Amino acid sequence: MVARLGGRWEDFTPGPFPDDPDYYSHSGEPLGVTSIGDWTFVFDPDWLGTREDVITKLSEGTRLVSQAALAIKYMDYFYWCENGEIRFAWGGDDGYLTETPAELVDTMAEIDRLYPSGPRLYEGPAFLLVEHLTGIRATEQLLKGSTFMWGVVPEPTKS
Repeated sequence: MVARLGGRWEDFTPGPFPDDPDYYSHSGEPLGVTSIGDWTFVFDPDWLGTREDVITKLSEGTRLVSQAALAIKYMDYFYWCENGEIRFAWGGDDGYLTETPAELVDTMAEIDRLYPSGPRLYEGPAFLLVEHLTGIRATEQLLKGSTFMWGVVPEPTKS
Protein backbone atom coordinates (compact mmCIF):
# COMPACT_ATOMS: atom_id res chain seq x y z
CA MET A 1 0.00 0.00 0.00
CA VAL A 2 2.79 2.41 0.89
CA ALA A 3 4.56 1.68 -2.41
CA ARG A 4 1.29 2.07 -4.34
CA LEU A 5 1.07 5.59 -2.86
CA GLY A 6 4.65 6.36 -3.90
CA GLY A 7 6.15 6.01 -0.42
CA ARG A 8 9.17 4.05 0.73
CA TRP A 9 8.50 1.49 3.47
CA GLU A 10 12.08 1.83 4.77
CA ASP A 11 11.34 5.50 5.62
CA PHE A 12 8.52 4.50 8.01
CA THR A 13 9.10 4.10 11.76
CA PRO A 14 7.03 2.26 14.40
CA GLY A 15 4.78 4.05 16.84
CA PRO A 16 1.41 3.87 18.60
CA PHE A 17 -2.02 4.93 17.40
CA PRO A 18 -2.68 8.58 18.42
CA ASP A 19 -4.26 9.06 21.85
CA ASP A 20 -6.81 11.45 20.36
CA PRO A 21 -7.12 10.86 16.61
CA ASP A 22 -9.64 13.71 16.22
CA TYR A 23 -6.89 16.18 17.05
CA TYR A 24 -3.90 14.36 15.58
CA SER A 25 -1.46 16.73 13.99
CA HIS A 26 2.11 16.00 13.08
CA SER A 27 4.75 17.67 10.99
CA GLY A 28 4.53 16.51 7.37
CA GLU A 29 1.15 14.77 7.83
CA PRO A 30 2.45 11.20 8.17
CA LEU A 31 0.11 8.30 7.76
CA GLY A 32 0.09 5.23 9.96
CA VAL A 33 -0.08 1.70 8.58
CA THR A 34 -0.65 -1.58 10.43
CA SER A 35 -1.85 -5.10 9.64
CA ILE A 36 -5.01 -6.38 11.25
CA GLY A 37 -5.73 -9.94 10.16
CA ASP A 38 -5.43 -10.07 6.38
CA TRP A 39 -6.17 -6.35 6.08
CA THR A 40 -4.00 -3.27 5.99
CA PHE A 41 -5.35 -0.49 8.18
CA VAL A 42 -4.25 3.06 7.38
CA PHE A 43 -4.68 6.09 9.62
CA ASP A 44 -4.58 9.00 7.19
CA PRO A 45 -4.72 12.54 8.60
CA ASP A 46 -4.40 13.97 5.08
CA TRP A 47 -7.79 12.62 3.89
CA LEU A 48 -6.36 10.69 0.93
CA GLY A 49 -9.08 8.13 1.64
CA THR A 50 -11.72 10.56 0.40
CA ARG A 51 -10.02 11.25 -2.93
CA GLU A 52 -11.84 9.10 -5.43
CA ASP A 53 -8.91 9.12 -7.87
CA VAL A 54 -6.63 7.75 -5.14
CA ILE A 55 -8.92 5.12 -3.64
CA THR A 56 -10.07 3.68 -6.96
CA LYS A 57 -6.43 3.24 -8.01
CA LEU A 58 -5.48 1.69 -4.64
CA SER A 59 -8.38 -0.76 -4.88
CA GLU A 60 -7.27 -2.25 -8.21
CA GLY A 61 -7.10 -6.01 -7.70
CA THR A 62 -8.44 -5.83 -4.13
CA ARG A 63 -11.11 -4.44 -1.82
CA LEU A 64 -10.69 -1.05 -0.15
CA VAL A 65 -12.88 0.32 2.63
CA SER A 66 -12.36 3.95 3.63
CA GLN A 67 -13.99 5.83 6.47
CA ALA A 68 -13.05 9.42 7.24
CA ALA A 69 -14.48 11.77 9.84
CA LEU A 70 -13.87 15.35 10.81
CA ALA A 71 -16.26 15.55 13.74
CA ILE A 72 -15.77 19.25 14.39
CA LYS A 73 -17.15 20.09 10.95
CA TYR A 74 -19.61 17.18 10.66
CA MET A 75 -17.81 15.89 7.61
CA ASP A 76 -17.70 12.14 7.36
CA TYR A 77 -17.35 9.84 4.41
CA PHE A 78 -17.45 6.14 3.75
CA TYR A 79 -16.31 4.37 0.57
CA TRP A 80 -16.26 0.75 -0.49
CA CYS A 81 -14.20 0.17 -3.63
CA GLU A 82 -13.62 -3.12 -5.36
CA ASN A 83 -11.10 -3.63 -8.16
CA GLY A 84 -10.89 0.04 -9.15
CA GLU A 85 -14.62 0.75 -8.90
CA ILE A 86 -16.59 2.57 -6.21
CA ARG A 87 -19.29 0.13 -5.11
CA PHE A 88 -20.80 2.29 -2.35
CA ALA A 89 -20.29 5.83 -1.08
CA TRP A 90 -21.93 7.70 1.76
CA GLY A 91 -20.80 11.16 2.66
CA GLY A 92 -21.16 14.44 4.42
CA ASP A 93 -24.62 15.88 4.61
CA ASP A 94 -25.42 14.40 1.20
CA GLY A 95 -26.20 10.92 2.57
CA TYR A 96 -25.88 8.11 0.08
CA LEU A 97 -23.70 9.12 -2.84
CA THR A 98 -24.43 5.85 -4.67
CA GLU A 99 -27.24 3.33 -4.59
CA THR A 100 -26.98 0.68 -1.91
CA PRO A 101 -25.69 -2.58 -3.44
CA ALA A 102 -27.48 -5.82 -2.60
CA GLU A 103 -24.51 -6.94 -0.44
CA LEU A 104 -25.21 -4.06 2.00
CA VAL A 105 -29.03 -4.07 2.17
CA ASP A 106 -29.18 -6.10 5.40
CA THR A 107 -26.40 -4.06 7.03
CA MET A 108 -28.12 -0.80 6.09
CA ALA A 109 -31.39 -2.11 7.58
CA GLU A 110 -29.47 -2.94 10.79
CA ILE A 111 -27.98 0.58 10.83
CA ASP A 112 -31.48 2.08 10.43
CA ARG A 113 -32.72 -0.10 13.30
CA LEU A 114 -29.80 0.68 15.64
CA TYR A 115 -29.50 4.35 14.72
CA PRO A 116 -33.03 5.61 13.90
CA SER A 117 -32.05 9.23 14.55
CA GLY A 118 -29.42 9.07 11.79
CA PRO A 119 -26.25 9.93 13.72
CA ARG A 120 -23.01 10.86 12.03
CA LEU A 121 -21.21 7.96 10.35
CA TYR A 122 -18.32 8.07 12.82
CA GLU A 123 -20.73 7.59 15.74
CA GLY A 124 -21.37 3.97 14.76
CA PRO A 125 -22.81 3.30 11.30
CA ALA A 126 -19.44 3.37 9.52
CA PHE A 127 -18.01 0.81 11.94
CA LEU A 128 -20.85 -1.61 11.18
CA LEU A 129 -20.13 -1.22 7.47
CA VAL A 130 -16.40 -1.79 8.02
CA GLU A 131 -17.12 -4.91 10.05
CA HIS A 132 -19.52 -6.27 7.43
CA LEU A 133 -17.07 -5.69 4.55
CA THR A 134 -13.86 -6.79 6.29
CA GLY A 135 -14.91 -9.05 9.14
CA ILE A 136 -12.96 -6.81 11.54
CA ARG A 137 -14.55 -4.95 14.43
CA ALA A 138 -12.45 -1.77 14.55
CA THR A 139 -12.53 -0.87 18.23
CA GLU A 140 -10.52 1.74 20.07
CA GLN A 141 -8.78 -1.07 22.00
CA LEU A 142 -7.83 -2.86 18.77
CA LEU A 143 -6.35 0.27 17.21
CA LYS A 144 -4.57 1.49 20.34
CA GLY A 145 -3.15 -2.01 20.89
CA SER A 146 -1.64 -2.11 17.38
CA THR A 147 1.80 -0.87 16.39
CA PHE A 148 1.64 1.41 13.39
CA MET A 149 4.41 2.26 10.98
CA TRP A 150 4.45 6.04 10.45
CA GLY A 151 5.77 7.90 7.43
CA VAL A 152 5.05 10.33 4.64
CA VAL A 153 4.00 9.57 1.08
CA PRO A 154 4.19 12.12 -1.72
CA GLU A 155 1.06 14.09 -2.57
CA PRO A 156 -0.67 12.07 -5.32
CA THR A 157 -1.09 13.88 -8.60
CA LYS A 158 -4.65 14.39 -9.76
CA SER A 159 -5.64 11.98 -12.49
